[in-house]
Amino acid sequence: MQTEKVTQHIIDWLKDYAVKANMDGFVVGVSGGIDSAVTSSLCASTGLPTLCVEMPIHQGPNQVARGKEHINQLKERFTNVTDCNVDLTLVFEGFKKQVPATQDDQFLDLSLANTRARLRMTTLYYFAGLHRYLVAGTGNKVEDFGVGFYTKYGDGGVDLSPIADLMKSEVYAVGNVLKVPDAIMKAAPTDGLFGDSRTDEDQIGASYDELEWAMRMQDVGKKPTDFTGREKTVFQIYTRLNRINQHKMNPIPVCKIPHNLKEILLLDEFLRG
Repeated sequence: MQTEKVTQHIIDWLKDYAVKANMDGFVVGVSGGIDSAVTSSLCASTGLPTLCVEMPIHQGPNQVARGKEHINQLKERFTNVTDCNVDLTLVFEGFKKQVPATQDDQFLDLSLANTRARLRMTTLYYFAGLHRYLVAGTGNKVEDFGVGFYTKYGDGGVDLSPIADLMKSEVYAVGNVLKVPDAIMKAAPTDGLFGDSRTDEDQIGASYDELEWAMRMQDVGKKPTDFTGREKTVFQIYTRLNRINQHKMNPIPVCKIPHNLKEILLLDEFLRG
């Protein structure tokens, strides 16, 4: 990949999109991870106003520290960058108190994790509405189109996706060009939605390098029977997640009404008159 040219291409694309949409800038949720660091750096590089929003919910101190380091670095480099911190912990806890208690539900932890992501989406769109900004997505290609590792209408609820055609390894390459802090470049990827130290690899069962390999293998028509050992395990993990998460990647299904039924409905309404 011609990393510097790709980086500039994305910056130009972002600026062109915002100008044509008659919007004034970008808002990005900054988590202390590589994807949000790269996305916010790309947005800042357009020269348009870029608001970086921290939205901790029982967030780990290391994640918070990395996010702050990144934002401070951006503000030193770019005069168009501003930031704010919206601690959503009390909002999240208040929500939990209002919904029926389901402590024994096997999906409770996952549902609450997704709730965190959706509270953050709502917050970003609050600021987007205030300032006429676009919400810039932080999903990469493996997450968005490979395994569907994101929350529908959470971190998946965005206006545009500047890095969604980049593999995770390519995101790191762009991050290097954009001078993303070493602490972020070296940190194990995590979504931070469960309030503990679990990483993306812990949740998925495979590393991003492995998932990239599996994605390429699927693209060339390989099947699980073509592999053995760890390769087979990884390929099965990838293909399973790719299959069950298609509902996130495909357009929302619309129930199409047969034309003849609509004609009958219109005739009935006319006759009732």
